[in-house]
Amino acid sequence: MTANYHTHTARCKHAEGEDREYVENAIQAGIKTLGFSDHCPWPFSDGYVSGIRMTPADLDGYFYSLESLKKEYQNELTIYIGFEAEYDPLLNDAQEKLFSSYPLDYMILGQHFLGTESDSFYTGSPSADETILRDYVNLVIQGMQTGKYLYLAHPDLINYTGPDEIYEKHMIRLCNYLKEKNIPIEVNLLGLWTHRNYPSRRFLSIAQKAGNSAILGIDAHSPEQILNSSAEKLGISLCQEFGLPLWDKMEL
Repeated sequence: MTANYHTHTARCKHAEGEDREYVENAIQAGIKTLGFSDHCPWPFSDGYVSGIRMTPADLDGYFYSLESLKKEYQNELTIYIGFEAEYDPLLNDAQEKLFSSYPLDYMILGQHFLGTESDSFYTGSPSADETILRDYVNLVIQGMQTGKYLYLAHPDLINYTGPDEIYEKHMIRLCNYLKEKNIPIEVNLLGLWTHRNYPSRRFLSIAQKAGNSAILGIDAHSPEQILNSSAEKLGISLCQEFGLPLWDKMEL
């Protein structure tokens, strides 16, 4: 694994470690391209303060730190500065304005909610409601259609517990869209290593039918996770099992 675009920092309030530690561990792991994509801040109009993402006040420090590390380590690896963000049509214009003065390299789409975080459904919660599954697929396709996102993080985060045929009816639409646009699916190593509901074998079998390719995402929330070669091997094995060609890196 020579590239990872899914790396968090302590600013999101549920990760740990110094920015420099992530970089130094990436070098030790043989990673040549390291993308930081911490959970993006949102300009919540109601004053809501999230416990799972940085705040707008953290932006200056985030970019200053990573720009400094990018220059310091430029002969050892390439660092990109990005965000993992949800697509929310009601807040996207305000979000773009918030980021407009910063040297943002990319974003990945991580659709943790179906609307504004403070008052909407968390997509990782178990549910047999087909409407939630349908709305998730519709929303992430709409988000990817904007062209603002490099790829879709943990596409199988949606924790639908209903019948397989209903799951496939909707998720095949997502897989077909990503195939058409030549966007790989992320096989999320954090989810794999910690036995979450994703990566989902049910989803990967659908991706196999659609002919999708894949990319590994460490989803690092600690510097130590960068060095977890066992998780990487499991991810590679899973892609091989389902016949998903692996991308080594993305073009930015």
